[in-house]
Amino acid sequence: MTRRASGWATLMVLTAAFLWGLLGIFGKLAQSLGLSPLEIAFWRAALGGGLYLIHALVTRAEFPRGRDALITAAFGLTGVSVFYASYQLAVQSGGASLASVLLYTAPAFVALMGWLFLKERLGLRELVAVAGTLLGISLISLGGGQGMHPSAAALAWGLTAGFTYSLYYLYGKLYFPRFASVALYGLALPVGAVGLAPLTHFVHKSPAAWGLLALIAFFSTYLAYLAYSAGLRGLPATRASVIASLEPVVASLLAALLFAERLSALALLGAGLVLGAALLLSIGGEQKEP
Repeated sequence: MTRRASGWATLMVLTAAFLWGLLGIFGKLAQSLGLSPLEIAFWRAALGGGLYLIHALVTRAEFPRGRDALITAAFGLTGVSVFYASYQLAVQSGGASLASVLLYTAPAFVALMGWLFLKERLGLRELVAVAGTLLGISLISLGGGQGMHPSAAALAWGLTAGFTYSLYYLYGKLYFPRFASVALYGLALPVGAVGLAPLTHFVHKSPAAWGLLALIAFFSTYLAYLAYSAGLRGLPATRASVIASLEPVVASLLAALLFAERLSALALLGAGLVLGAALLLSIGGEQKEP
């Protein structure tokens, strides 16, 4: 691979990390305009899924069928419905920076599920990372900070988001090598929207609210996944995952600038442990598209 190609791939992953980092910011702004976390999650899945469905149809990508379609639909209910909703609920109850940090407990869940269900080895590195994650969460809950609220609800929703985010590993390990990502997302995201619809209370939305929903769907969902996929084609998965770990840094910096959210020194140490554990598990491990 040429240096120029590697640089372009790195730029794509950095772009994805930045766009994902904007998700909590857009979500908090949308909530300030009267939208509930569940409605934001619904429109993210519905609009983002529509973009992927159009993309898949235009490019004539092969969709999963039969058993594969059923498994993808089940993934849509967990990896989309529950994940998208729990992340926005974590933003509402604890703040954008806290939600973004807790999302990166996902690698620890991946290590545990790989050990339980895939009979993958749980070595010293994995044990240290899981312990670091647990200690980090404890320090965050004790430390708190300005503009963020590490309540039981915030931690529960954030950890739920981290767990459901980790399901992308199990699903992706089976399906991303077999089908184009646009076809998988073109099926999973609309199913996720259907799963959220009965639980969502829809309100009248101002043009500004619709604009924020469009930004979430296009930039933090459709474009972010495409950029990360493009980056993975030109970078080793480990390097791409490490670069993508800049997402909570972006979210925390923007939350500090826009909403005066600031972690205390103790909570910063805890966040460092969570992100350090995520990086540790990225080294040498097989990665997935988030």
